[in-house]
Amino acid sequence: MFRGHTHRNLDSKGRVMLPPDFREMVIKMSPEGKLMLTNFDDCVVGYPLPEWELIEKSFNQLNMTNRTFRDFHRFFISGATEVTLDKQGRILVPPYLRAYAGLNKDVVLAGVGRKFEIWDMERFEAGRKKMEENFDGVMDALAQNGFELRF
Repeated sequence: MFRGHTHRNLDSKGRVMLPPDFREMVIKMSPEGKLMLTNFDDCVVGYPLPEWELIEKSFNQLNMTNRTFRDFHRFFISGATEVTLDKQGRILVPPYLRAYAGLNKDVVLAGVGRKFEIWDMERFEAGRKKMEENFDGVMDALAQNGFELRF
């Protein structure tokens, strides 16, 4: 599982170094260091290749007569690109994904379970602040939907 978050810098070529624990997860799941990046929720999302393959299979089970499903499928899959960790543990974020997510120099890598996200630092902090302001409302909504957070 990808967990936690860390601040990083994009270099002039658009590369970002993954934290050591993120690199270990990628290598554990894909010994060649391959992963998929795509656009989602105003950030760039990274999936180890085996996780990505499960996502692609799940799309094959959707009824594609629904226009909304087709549009999302097109957006999500066509935004994807395969990247490989280099010897320094960096990945290259392509220009179109950097533009989509508004990535400049200062970014945040956030572990979110089976995937990680690359955020513009200001967007990430604004999202955290918004969540903090609505924390009780979100907890109530989760409880109403049967989710139990056990402390």
